[in-house]
Amino acid sequence: MRFLSVLCVLCGSSFFVAALDREVFTITKYDLEIHLEPQQQRLGARGRITLRNDSGQPQKIAALQISSSLSWRSIRVEGKAVQYVSQPYTSDIDHTGVLSEAIVTLPAEIKPKDSVELEIGYEGVIPRDTTRLTQVGVPEEIAKHSSWDQIGSSFTAVRGAGYVAWYPITTESADFSEGNSLFEVVDRLKKREQDASMKLSLRTDARIDDAQLTLLCDGFGTNYDTREGTSQFHTARCEYGRLGSVTPTFAMASYLYQSKAPLNLFSLPGHKAGAATYSSALEPAMKFVSGWFGQPSAPVAIADFADPNSAPFESGTLLMASMAAEDSKLAGTNLVHELVHSALPSSRPWVYEGLAHFAEAMYRQQQGGREAAIAFLAQHRAEFLDSEKEVAVALQKNIGQPLATTFDETYYRSKAAYVWWMLRDTVGDDALKQALAKYRAKDDDDKNPKYVEQLIEAAAKRDLGWFFDDWVYQDRGLPDLRVQSAHPWKTEKDVPFITVTLENVGNAGAEVPFTIIFEGGEIAQRIEVRAKSTATMRVELPRPASEIVVNDGSVPESDLTNNVFKVPAQ
Repeated sequence: MRFLSVLCVLCGSSFFVAALDREVFTITKYDLEIHLEPQQQRLGARGRITLRNDSGQPQKIAALQISSSLSWRSIRVEGKAVQYVSQPYTSDIDHTGVLSEAIVTLPAEIKPKDSVELEIGYEGVIPRDTTRLTQVGVPEEIAKHSSWDQIGSSFTAVRGAGYVAWYPITTESADFSEGNSLFEVVDRLKKREQDASMKLSLRTDARIDDAQLTLLCDGFGTNYDTREGTSQFHTARCEYGRLGSVTPTFAMASYLYQSKAPLNLFSLPGHKAGAATYSSALEPAMKFVSGWFGQPSAPVAIADFADPNSAPFESGTLLMASMAAEDSKLAGTNLVHELVHSALPSSRPWVYEGLAHFAEAMYRQQQGGREAAIAFLAQHRAEFLDSEKEVAVALQKNIGQPLATTFDETYYRSKAAYVWWMLRDTVGDDALKQALAKYRAKDDDDKNPKYVEQLIEAAAKRDLGWFFDDWVYQDRGLPDLRVQSAHPWKTEKDVPFITVTLENVGNAGAEVPFTIIFEGGEIAQRIEVRAKSTATMRVELPRPASEIVVNDGSVPESDLTNNVFKVPAQ
């Protein structure tokens, strides 16, 4: 009888778990103590989390997930242990491709919008794991440079959800092999937890006699504790007032520490020359950023990789990037990016990250001209072009990724960089600088979705509502620009003119540059072409035109193959 009872419970549980909505609860508060044992690659965690019922019905069952390499040890409510069933749950939101899920039965139903606090404990190992990449065909050698998260005896660096679920999350399954499944799940998680707070206390007892051992994390208001008066940090306390777009990350190694406000530089032995390159690049980067975004003041950190081929990663106030090479150009743009965060904080990802990437492009222009900047932006276009190809279908369903609300990195980093560049080209440097100088992230005005638009319109003294509607408030895809017609003609005094009509068959408008080429020279013009519209301009020329080129690459288009028009010989 006992066997049959257990069998019935398991069968019923399996059916229930399959039907479970794993996102009815959102974690709104984390307060965790993390103990690291690098020699064993182990992590132990104890603390509290707060769950809020975001569904429209009372809920008594919650699904909590951590990496499959970690195990649940205890879950309590008001000091009393609660029932839970632990099981593997396939999901590529973790680098192992599987989560350790606890299906928790709460002591009482939680009403909609009400919360419950749980005391939790879990532990296990976090080795480097490339499973979710190799199982979709990525070669191991390449995968390990992207999936570099690990706790190790000599080097530790671990990113959060989307890479490693080293803190609890509540998500549906994500599959790397199914289109944008992973990114959609991560995007949804970040939206739900954007206002969540997190407090972390990290410590390690490993190599306590190592004066250079440093433990750091990426939270705002980060505090470090030194040991015996050294400049190195053996414990760290990180606070995130709101998670926003941040991916909680920590790192630990025998770093050499340099500080010159607002920069904290953490380099590894053997990378002294690369660290010196960053130090040399700081002053010109500071000067550039101050001129555009104000004086950087909040602390930022750049930390070195043990593996020089590891893919860079940035979250919050921390950039992980290799200092193995002496690359002054890369050091300069990395510093500019982080210093923009320091000078102009924002809770809006498209402002916070978009401006930082836009600043990198401007810095490239300062170093190598406009072509260098456009080449830099082109790398970002490749990041979001595939996603934009799906927008045409999405528009029919009234869905998409508006910059104003997205938590998709390819949009709020890459597409946003283009948007800021186009705004700069449209209104000019002085007007954009004036608007940015008045931007205040903490003002009540920033609660208004049109706050940024209003600042720029006031500075530029022109209506930009159409632009913000196409590029920020809605996701209307990309423009597709071409020359519809070109009519050369001459005045009675034999002065050459050409009348050019540009057509935009895309769903987003733009002010686009076009160049008229003639023997011995060229003339550049700009014209505003709304979505599904045409625009015409008459241009005087010194000689008859031979060719017209639409767009110099500063406007992201869905099709760049139709941008050159041969003017018929007269």
